[in-house]
Amino acid sequence: MQNNSTQLELLNNTNKTFEEEFFRYAKPFEYEKGSSPFYPDDLLKYFYIVVDGRVKTYQINFQTNKEQTLFIYKRGDMFDVISLLDGKPHEVIYEVIEDANILRLPIEKVRYWLENDATFNKKFFPYLAAHMRYTEELATELALYDTKERFLNLLVQNLNPNHRFRYQLLQNLSNSEIAKLLGTVRHVIERSIKQLKADDIIETSRRNIKVKNLQKLLDKTSQMLLK
Repeated sequence: MQNNSTQLELLNNTNKTFEEEFFRYAKPFEYEKGSSPFYPDDLLKYFYIVVDGRVKTYQINFQTNKEQTLFIYKRGDMFDVISLLDGKPHEVIYEVIEDANILRLPIEKVRYWLENDATFNKKFFPYLAAHMRYTEELATELALYDTKERFLNLLVQNLNPNHRFRYQLLQNLSNSEIAKLLGTVRHVIERSIKQLKADDIIETSRRNIKVKNLQKLLDKTSQMLLK
């Protein structure tokens, strides 16, 4: 685990003292797909960094069963940044959607690094900014665009390495999980996929969507922005 973890972006260009201290406190855990091992009270005591696999965080309306995925955390992602910063419970649900290896750190130690280690600060705050920017974009999309338009945007962001939380996100993701990312239901996404395949813009294989004609896709997203 340690050899794999040293390749995490968080530890790039850090000094040996920090790295040694990091691994002194970081404990590796393995979680199986389908498990929900993280609870608000746990996240007041511990901070987590994904080494590999994927974990989603979501909220659900239990009256309607409507579910909205907020983030899908993958390698290098950290949670829960909100509880880390304000020390209060964050009422969201976590689910492992792909077998995961995750490092657990005492949250007070992470707060200490934030206050006292400039190297850690330089890695954490750009991540926090990306986290906040993504949340803002998600709120804007849900308020301003319909499901088809949000799906088109997701397809573009999935190809953009500068979009941290959506780059290569669709790989091995079911249509049901894609729907939850967009705040809709599976059959709506499947209808959009069928239309884009008919337009020869995408092709699909098992749990994989490949863009065949990027320019056509970009033209459609440009039309969306001009509305």
